[in-house]
Amino acid sequence: MAVEITSPEEVSPIRRLASFASRAPSAVPPPEVAPAPAPAIRVAVIGYGYWGPNLVRNFWDLPGCQVWGVSDTRESQLAQAHARYPAITTSLDYHALIGDPAVDAVIIMTPVSTHFQLALEALQAGKHVLVAKPLAASSEQAIRLIEEAARRHLVLMVDHTFIYTDAVRRIKELVDNGSLGQLYYYDSVRVNLGLFQHDVNVLWDLAVHDLSIMDFILGEAPCAVAATGAAHIPGQPVNMAYLTCFFRSNLFAHHHVNWLAPVKVRRTLVCGERQMIVYDDLEPSEKVKVYDRGVTVNGGPERVAKSMIDYRSGDMWAPKISLTEGLRVEAQHFVECVRGGRTPLSDGQAGLRVIRLLEAATRSLAQRGQPVETAIEPAEGQLAV
Repeated sequence: MAVEITSPEEVSPIRRLASFASRAPSAVPPPEVAPAPAPAIRVAVIGYGYWGPNLVRNFWDLPGCQVWGVSDTRESQLAQAHARYPAITTSLDYHALIGDPAVDAVIIMTPVSTHFQLALEALQAGKHVLVAKPLAASSEQAIRLIEEAARRHLVLMVDHTFIYTDAVRRIKELVDNGSLGQLYYYDSVRVNLGLFQHDVNVLWDLAVHDLSIMDFILGEAPCAVAATGAAHIPGQPVNMAYLTCFFRSNLFAHHHVNWLAPVKVRRTLVCGERQMIVYDDLEPSEKVKVYDRGVTVNGGPERVAKSMIDYRSGDMWAPKISLTEGLRVEAQHFVECVRGGRTPLSDGQAGLRVIRLLEAATRSLAQRGQPVETAIEPAEGQLAV
């Protein structure tokens, strides 16, 4: 039987297309489509005085975030904000900014006496909140804010800036991994000339920094405090104070704060049985120095009392510290917590622990340094950023 051979020219275009389709894969994957970027977190800043501009600057430069507006009671401050950031809304009416449905989060950088009312209004408006230190003027106010935020499933965070610095985080690592051994004492000095506050004393202004750092590093709450101080300027609050913190263990902490000092000092010593740390925040690079120095006690019966202690003097080393601004890390952490529903490192509970220490210190100050129990439960393990 003869076989008819058809030349390619005689095959119709439709038959050629059908033949190709039969050899092609059964399904062609669709082109990949990039996921839509998450909407920016819009923040409003209330208070554009001493610290407010730093917050605006860091949130402005943060990816995934938009500074929507700034409010202040002084037109001169708003003029500065508008000149630096023409795109943002400026307003003398903070109520309007809090109530703006476009705003996701409110940052409060105002005097301590205003923290509670502003934060409560923002939470009740459904906004996430970041508040300047201290969180509120009393533990009762702090508890009310914590409960309001929890009920509405909102982020409440306090501006404990220093715990977001790499220097403080590195110190915590050394303490947690046992490099220092058993801790003996924690000693800090935070003194300078000014800025005098009018609504709080020097403990509520400067010591709050050191108490928040201590709370973060040690993870252990003092059982009692004792405070002494003096007010040297008529009509002004206590401007210099000494605060001692007692722990259930043999640990001992001491803080010196002063608005009336000729020099600016920001130095902390953490002493352990194996190693000691000196943290100087004013150092440009080597902010943390670890000293392999200390004493060794030889308790053998053949040793007389005066020769039982041997002194050890080893090396000093400075760990590499990132100089990224702590406020930048804090701003990023706040945005991530808002976006992901996470609990902040410096949450309302951290703010409450510090306030309870300050309240006990205030009572001790009024009693000329008599120790006052804090009634603070031991702090649980810290969260990681």
